[in-house]
Amino acid sequence: MRVIVVGAGILGASTAYHLARAGAEVVVVDAIHQGKATLAGAGIICPWASKLDEPAWLRLSFASARYYPDLAAALAEAGEANNGYRRVGALITADDPAEFDAAEQRILARRGNAPEAGDVRRLANAEARALFPPFRDDLPAIHIEGAARVEARAFSAAMMNVATTNGAIYRNERTSLRLEKDRATCLGADGRPIEGDVVIVTAGAWAPEILGPLGVNLKIAPQKGQILHLGLGGTDTKDWPVLLPMNSYYMLAFDDSRVVVGATRENGSGFDYRVTAGGQKEVLDFALAYAPGLKHATLIETRVGFRPAGPSFLPMLGPVEGVRGLLVGNGLGAGGLTLGPMSGRLLAECALGQKTALDLADYAPRA
Repeated sequence: MRVIVVGAGILGASTAYHLARAGAEVVVVDAIHQGKATLAGAGIICPWASKLDEPAWLRLSFASARYYPDLAAALAEAGEANNGYRRVGALITADDPAEFDAAEQRILARRGNAPEAGDVRRLANAEARALFPPFRDDLPAIHIEGAARVEARAFSAAMMNVATTNGAIYRNERTSLRLEKDRATCLGADGRPIEGDVVIVTAGAWAPEILGPLGVNLKIAPQKGQILHLGLGGTDTKDWPVLLPMNSYYMLAFDDSRVVVGATRENGSGFDYRVTAGGQKEVLDFALAYAPGLKHATLIETRVGFRPAGPSFLPMLGPVEGVRGLLVGNGLGAGGLTLGPMSGRLLAECALGQKTALDLADYAPRA
């Protein structure tokens, strides 16, 4: 079987990886757009604290968190040990004591179905600051042992490297689709067909433009996120846990004395790639409210990414009704770096006609 994967963010890279490892012929066609979500994002693998309670979302999220360590180990065995994944734990906190207690109860209740979350315990402030030194000095935290971080660029590159080692072909170009007798055909930048039995579109926020000529109206829009990278020169940050207050923001550290703080969720901005004063202020206000110890950090850069946001939190994974040979993976939104690798596995299994690890009925693409 020959499969064309359109888009090589974390979802497309995972799809290509799993297809190539299964022995399929794979062609990945990818345009390097400004604001590709994978290139901007820093991933947090900690779905057990989420306020979302949609059962299908929780099933996929928990399965994704469970799958990450095995996938990271497989990448390392294939020569990609520096893949950006590391289990560092997470600190959950909240200003409102009632919300903090509710978060603890929610996490403990879910742990029964998610042993990979590991030990969950309440920490006094001093204990929390020992793990994440910039943390403010008046809040407790809940420590989730099994939480992890992932550097999206590194993890996606690792999957693509293994895919190409296993025979996948990578083409850096824009592509288009056309309909031929109800079947999707992929065209290269030169307008010539790229032969394949199945086309899988994992093009994120740019997918509606690609799918439009097929009459597929995918309800996906770009949601802009501005993400700050702060430097703490000489500070050993490699073991710092992820910091997750019970709001839409987050903080995590990487091995190079760098702390990443995000992110805005800007709807209706289109593909506006600018770093804005308001966006910078919003994220910095959050950072210094919860980690005042960062006030002397160096502002290294601000990355902008466009999350593919759908009409609900549920992603869209699987065949497109009415178009033969076409699968879509999209709508992962703010959870894309958690959901992407497992979702790519599911798309690959579906394309190959295998039984999928999760039933895709709940995630059918919605036009």
